[in-house]
Amino acid sequence: MTQTKILVVDDDKNICELLRLYLEKEGYAVTLAFDGREGLDAFAKNDPDLILLDVMMPNMDGWQVCREIRKTSECPIIMITAKGETIDKVLGLELGADDYVVKPFDSKEVVARIKAILRRTTSAPETDNSSKKIVNFPKLSINLESYELKVDGKAIDTPPKELELLFHLASNPNRVYTRDQLLDEVWGFEYYGDSRTVDVHVKRLREKLEGVCEDWSLKTVWGVGYKFEVKETE
Repeated sequence: MTQTKILVVDDDKNICELLRLYLEKEGYAVTLAFDGREGLDAFAKNDPDLILLDVMMPNMDGWQVCREIRKTSECPIIMITAKGETIDKVLGLELGADDYVVKPFDSKEVVARIKAILRRTTSAPETDNSSKKIVNFPKLSINLESYELKVDGKAIDTPPKELELLFHLASNPNRVYTRDQLLDEVWGFEYYGDSRTVDVHVKRLREKLEGVCEDWSLKTVWGVGYKFEVKETE
């Protein structure tokens, strides 16, 4: 079996070596890079399955690296930040990061998050449930088997977590979900973030779906949460 490849990009070599120790113990193949440009080179060379990406680095910060990677790839990215302010977390998510951890962190927590993300992005579909992994509406197709979103017949690049959120809402049309419910049911118990994460992902989905079809829409239910609204056919 091919080893899962993880790229760790952080200018703190002690943190890199600590993460390498924990990750290799879990059976992952680990590549280290110590600044942003080196990280981009390592990404292009190694084609990793997941990236741990520090925010504050010389030569190119983590935000810039994330932007560059998202131009060509949907590889899962976990941002590592020493700040922990909500604005930094939201910025990372808006740029396409899948998750974030705040320094100082527990290495076991990082490993748990990695496993959770990899389970969602690499798990093989079960044939018995294949019919439940595709949701179709007029001008919209959400396929959780191939992790593909088609809007008006065109494939749209979509990070895994965005796709899973949309699939969850669209699989239960007109049902209202609170932010906490969505965090629990889509992100799972391994997630340690706050409800702003849901808002960021919904905002990005709306940019892709706005005005596509009058039969359905992603609605905010003020004071409660969100729903995938489908018009009743007469």
